[in-house]
Amino acid sequence: MEDIVLSGIRSTGNLHLGNYFGALRNFVKMQYENRCYFFIADLHALTTHPDPKILHENVKNALAQYLAAGLDPEKSTIYIQSDVPEIAEMYLLMNMHVYVGELERTASFKDKVRKQPENVNAGLLTYPSLMAVDILIHRATKVPVGKDQEQHLELTRRFARRFNNIYGVEFFPEPQNFNFGHDAVKVPGLDGSGKMGKSEGNCISLIDEEKVIRKKVMKAVTDEGPKTPDSEMSEPIKNLFTILDLVSTPDTVAYFTEQYKNCSIRYGDLKKQLAEDILKYTLPIKERYADIINDEAYLRKVVTCGAERARASASATLREVREIMGIRKF
Repeated sequence: MEDIVLSGIRSTGNLHLGNYFGALRNFVKMQYENRCYFFIADLHALTTHPDPKILHENVKNALAQYLAAGLDPEKSTIYIQSDVPEIAEMYLLMNMHVYVGELERTASFKDKVRKQPENVNAGLLTYPSLMAVDILIHRATKVPVGKDQEQHLELTRRFARRFNNIYGVEFFPEPQNFNFGHDAVKVPGLDGSGKMGKSEGNCISLIDEEKVIRKKVMKAVTDEGPKTPDSEMSEPIKNLFTILDLVSTPDTVAYFTEQYKNCSIRYGDLKKQLAEDILKYTLPIKERYADIINDEAYLRKVVTCGAERARASASATLREVREIMGIRKF
């Protein structure tokens, strides 16, 4: 049976290294071996009440960066979430089987409540329900997610089991995380803690200017350096080595690891090398993005064709879900 892969990204601006290494580079490989659906999650973005004037531009930028990073609309279905109205209807139906308590216990909801107590809306609470629908509406079997999203994927599996059990069917598969046999990747930020993210202000965008990337990396948080041979690394230094391991060659990583162990490491040299190796990934993407973002006809064609294919899959699932739940026409 062919694997169906589903993944998306919120349309809140530019993609960054965390997006790329957490998912995008895998997407490029997946599309040649699986039936893939990739989407821009503009409905999810509404929980933060984005400026309507820039929402469309954010969607456009994310789409162009998806394509610049290597997604092929001839090989994959690439679409905008709001272009598939079946998602909204199934979101309503799914919420009939989801309990408030399990949504309130999610780590992401509690984190958002802490960060934005003035905007704890119903969409924020039911965010996992919409995520589940994004996946289940195509009956996806594989979903590449980072560590921060693993709880949401587990909830999706729970919702799928619950639906199947309530109605006595084997309709929804239980999707699994897919990272080519590796552990889920969590790309750290440049501020010495946490993950890389736009809202945290600690990220490197895939389309940042070369001088901006160098400046960001050189300003990354470090410490005073190892005091004794084989000193344990502090969190900020572990983070830099984590990124180094993603973008640099094994011999480069080995060199700086040895320098750290023997207390001769110069963080300035480490950062300069890190910036150079990051640019090897981002500059080609930035160049392709510059061409794609101005090609309105191409972008329109991509999302129009993507919406048609996504709606064909989504409408088939929704039709069966309505039938299973007893919603039938006279």
